Amino acid sequence: MEIPNQLLCLFSADISDEGDRYVIEVPRREIETGGVSVDGTYRIALIDTQRDDKSGESGGAKTPEGEPQPPVEPGEIRYVEIEDLGKQGDGIARVERGYVIIVPGTKVGERVKIEISEVKSNFAVGEKIEDQ
Repeated sequence: MEIPNQLLCLFSADISDEGDRYVIEVPRREIETGGVSVDGTYRIALIDTQRDDKSGESGGAKTPEGEPQPPVEPGEIRYVEIEDLGKQGDGIARVERGYVIIVPGTKVGERVKIEISEVKSNFAVGEKIEDQ
């Protein structure tokens, strides 16, 4: 799958049935971080997260070939700004394509140096090394 350079945000969402229309909810953070605006008009791409691109069968945890890989690797050192707090109080930073890095022990607005300790397809965990 080819991802164009114009990609503004990437998130998972459910489609809800509201009678005469179907609605995809855009997370508030996508508006607040400046990726998209309320008054804008955008092209939307829907990607089935349960389908393996090669066989067309449900693939579960497999990452379809050609899908973008996480933009970080275990052991990588990064400087990030904490933009939000997760449900359990951990700091949340976003990097390329809106990819989420969870950084325990941080606060909103902090700029920290981190080491990536764990990488998943839709998020990573980073350990704080030092404040900036």
